[in-house]
Amino acid sequence: MILKPLLSNSCRSAGCTLTGALTVTTHVSDAITVVHGPGGCTHHNFSLLHATSLDNDFISLPPLISTGLSESDVIFGGEAVLDRALDTVIARRPGAVFVLSTCIVDTIGDDVGMVCSTKSGTPVFVVPTAGFLGGSFQIGVNNALIALAGMAEPTQGNGKVNIIGEKNLEYEVDENFTEVSRLLSLLGLSVNIRFVHDLTTTQIATLGAARLNILRDPSLIPVGEYLKERFKTPYIPAFPVGISGTIAFLESVADACSIDPRQAVADERALTSETFDDFEDITGAGIFFSPSPRDPEGSQIAYDVARVLMLEITPLGRPVPIPVTAPIGITGIRRMLHRWRRVLHA
Repeated sequence: MILKPLLSNSCRSAGCTLTGALTVTTHVSDAITVVHGPGGCTHHNFSLLHATSLDNDFISLPPLISTGLSESDVIFGGEAVLDRALDTVIARRPGAVFVLSTCIVDTIGDDVGMVCSTKSGTPVFVVPTAGFLGGSFQIGVNNALIALAGMAEPTQGNGKVNIIGEKNLEYEVDENFTEVSRLLSLLGLSVNIRFVHDLTTTQIATLGAARLNILRDPSLIPVGEYLKERFKTPYIPAFPVGISGTIAFLESVADACSIDPRQAVADERALTSETFDDFEDITGAGIFFSPSPRDPEGSQIAYDVARVLMLEITPLGRPVPIPVTAPIGITGIRRMLHRWRRVLHA
């Protein structure tokens, strides 16, 4: 028996294939996404994306258009509806058009690729997003990233680094990017593009110029492999998490780019030590994690941090929060410790 998850056990990065793809395509500022299917699919996702952006203090209206299939279209086919919708969208002269299919469209057999191939003047890209045969949110993300990579061609390298597949619904997406950028700067590296987070089609064209790709997490390895094959660009499989993970990240990036990491590692170890010194006032306090951490990686980091500060984990302690996703770098750990301090000093 399969049960729907309770709200308390769900997260922002869960949902259907279409939703996952939309978190990618709607972050290309000069493009328009066409959802081919009933209006309800678009309305639901528009509401989700708009509400999430407001929750992150970012006011944005996702550039979405629905073909709005009717019952008659479902019975007799919706290719003509898609054709008319694309003509309307292309007349606006966007940088690109992304066409995402829904489950009902695959069920009735509309040839979305054929309709899109007849269009000219504006690049039109098809993203497979009908997930009723086993799709998932993450598959939608991966499919969208691979489809959008088709906008770029191999080009001369610029020595920079791409950030691949950030979780655009994540509360701390920009803070996590800032931390990764800081770590790269310790090695003398800078970011080429955030693929895909608030960028233009022109910027996407530089995707193949980077010397290294850094994936948000290992679920994006299929994307990393595709980009490696297409552009010959190596990749790091995940953002840095935890104390030892951050040092390992610096060493891995340095090795991939043939850079001596010793000074960067020494500087980061010193910053880590200073960070824990800043929280000496909570040393030895009694705590327990609330809610109990579900992410094994995040759980391990929480226990590691508690051990460094000699915090006693006991049911009689104060309830301290654990981030939904594992803290990125020492800056992520510092944010977590600030939350713990507020609880312990309340």
